[in-house]
Amino acid sequence: MTTLTHETTRPDISRVQRQRIITGPLALVLLVVFGTLTSFYLLLSVTPKYAAEAGAGSAGAGLVTGALLAGTVVAELASATLMKRYGYRTLLAAGASLLGIPVLALLNAHGLAIIVAASVVRGFGFGLSTVVTGAVIAELLPAERRGEGLGLFGIVDMLPAVLGLPAGLWLTEHYGTGLVVGLTAAAALLPVAALPWLPCASDIRAAEATHAPGGDAPTVGLLTGLRHYGQLRPFLVFVATTMAAGVVVSFLPLAVGVAPNIAAGGLLAQSLAAMISQWWAGRYGDRHDHAALLIPGLGIASLGMVAMIWLTSPVAVIAAMCMFGAGFGISQNATFVLMIDRMPASGLGTASALWNLAYDAGYGAGPAGFGLVVGHIGYPVAFALMGAVMLAAMPIAARERGAGRRHGALTVS
Repeated sequence: MTTLTHETTRPDISRVQRQRIITGPLALVLLVVFGTLTSFYLLLSVTPKYAAEAGAGSAGAGLVTGALLAGTVVAELASATLMKRYGYRTLLAAGASLLGIPVLALLNAHGLAIIVAASVVRGFGFGLSTVVTGAVIAELLPAERRGEGLGLFGIVDMLPAVLGLPAGLWLTEHYGTGLVVGLTAAAALLPVAALPWLPCASDIRAAEATHAPGGDAPTVGLLTGLRHYGQLRPFLVFVATTMAAGVVVSFLPLAVGVAPNIAAGGLLAQSLAAMISQWWAGRYGDRHDHAALLIPGLGIASLGMVAMIWLTSPVAVIAAMCMFGAGFGISQNATFVLMIDRMPASGLGTASALWNLAYDAGYGAGPAGFGLVVGHIGYPVAFALMGAVMLAAMPIAARERGAGRRHGALTVS
């Protein structure tokens, strides 16, 4: 058991209000984020469909998505070491290139192997880009308004999903795969033009060193971060939430009794609620306590999943998705801020990598487990069971809340 001491004094509200969130470098990073995620989501639903139409069937379609996720996780595991060795700008350029260039192979792809290979490489590029942009944004934001700034980041982060997923399918249906492939490559590569104006990691940390003595600290590894920097509990709480998020995206359109337009409306409602709640959670947490939001976030999201037991009611489905989205957005913001705030400057990339790893691990594990039981117990009960599984993380959230109330120390198991 390790004890970490840190200051927990409440920030001066007048100073909080004077700090600017949006600066020129931050706006450029948000542009890179928007381009990266647009590139990711435009093709996310198109590639499995393309693989199935090429003769690979449903198994091949699933393999394509799994390959994309596998590449992403590998990048997240390697990102802390790569950031230390090559820096932010180099990794962002590499991530954009790996995300945008391999997609061009799909223009002449006639076999599953090429599609899977392109997906693995694109996943690696996407993983690098998301981890690095998360770390850069955390470093550029004023500490007193970091929660609100990350809430804004969450809005930019989710807009490509709201717009890109349906746009990719619609454009493919009406104009063919070629146009979507071109737009996907352009969305990833065009923001690279902004990279020369971004501060690199050494620039940011050199500025911080004038205010915080101690010099450059060694990069914090993933396991070290989990064990000694208060990352484990927020990590586990977020995994529990993202498991349900993966289930919703994967299975709501397939649920028996839910019309396609209701499923689409539910997913849209979930995304919009998450965007709003992320921003609100950031503002509230900056002024009060981010750890205090973990229990409400879990509780609201869990109630939303339990409410899915009334799948035959369109009103209930939309309301449930609004509830789940609100809780999910609160959990997204609160866990990210807590993980970032507890790391030294040299470990912000690691915190971003851990948070993204929690996102992808839950997003993959949730649907996998749900798929094993839904055929036996049915969709309404399976959704409610997922809500109950989320509640298993409540004691962890409660312990985190208790740790936040103790001034001057964090106890990390």
